[in-house]
Amino acid sequence: MFFTGKIRTFVPPNEDLFDMKYLRFLIVALLAFCCAACQKYRYETVEGDPLATRIYTLDNGLKVYMSVNTETPRIQTYIAVKVGGKNDPPETTGLAHYFEHLMFKGTSQFGTTDYEAEKPLLDEIEMLFEVYRRIPEEAARRAIYRRIDSLSYEASKLSIPNEYDKLMSIIGADGTNAYTTKDMTVYIEDIPSNRIEQWARIEADRFRDPVIRGFHTELETIYEEKNMSLTNDNRKIMEAVDAALFPNPPYGRQTVLGSQESLRNPSITNVKNYHATYYVPNNMAVCLSGDFDPDRMIEVIDRYFGDMEPGAEVPELWLTHYSPSLTHPEDYLKDVRKIFQNTVAARDGRTVELNFDEE
Repeated sequence: MFFTGKIRTFVPPNEDLFDMKYLRFLIVALLAFCCAACQKYRYETVEGDPLATRIYTLDNGLKVYMSVNTETPRIQTYIAVKVGGKNDPPETTGLAHYFEHLMFKGTSQFGTTDYEAEKPLLDEIEMLFEVYRRIPEEAARRAIYRRIDSLSYEASKLSIPNEYDKLMSIIGADGTNAYTTKDMTVYIEDIPSNRIEQWARIEADRFRDPVIRGFHTELETIYEEKNMSLTNDNRKIMEAVDAALFPNPPYGRQTVLGSQESLRNPSITNVKNYHATYYVPNNMAVCLSGDFDPDRMIEVIDRYFGDMEPGAEVPELWLTHYSPSLTHPEDYLKDVRKIFQNTVAARDGRTVELNFDEE
């Protein structure tokens, strides 16, 4: 029996044509991916801004401000938190300022040789401070403080002093600093352009998970700073002006350094509650200026800061303040003169004469 059907010969496709189609597919897919990536991070600009600053808002509410300047291969960084002395609890004024100091003490990941062993000591110190601040008897307070001092010594054996500063030094950072005002707390670094990843990882860790260690020794430093401020004429003037212009809390009755009474009766528990309330991404901003690629930078920021949980409700302060009568501006001038004449004096007792232009 013979096969009488037609035999079909397999002809392979044109390989060059196949390769071209495949290459086109890859290019289209890549372009689509890039477009999707670009659209993921939308930003705003301010019309007329000569620096063309980009303003991003991450999904968790974190604001990111970027201004490119390629003059030197470095980046100036500011991490700002919208909270300051005006937000201090009335019973623990000065908290915003001394928490700023404590933010340099490390986390559960750095600043310690054994956090599991250190934590029970820190927890007991926190509990003792809550007892200490509520007991008026001096003898009992001294006994509790001796116990706090003893526990702090044991905890110090497990801590690594200044490890944050050492980590920043290792990556080439410069100008490590921070400051607190009545309205904000800002943390500053100047980093090399090729150390973005390391900087972001360290900063995100300490803003997410600060550990309150070395509390009583740092508080003694703050207390000494407060004592020095009591003889600072400029500070005394400004505090008196604020008290006169803002007779209601908090601008007129709370100072950034806090009262001596508050500093004598601190609360680690209040510090932790303060951090949980205000150090949240929807109350923070990362501000960057220097030599970097904005598209890569926002991706790094999102990777390390993007999983921070936003605050459910950040408290807002509604303030009342002194409003001079516009119909009698001379009364306002008299008020200002009175404020200064009642507060300005040289250390040797001489009165400082102030001249006002009454035109």
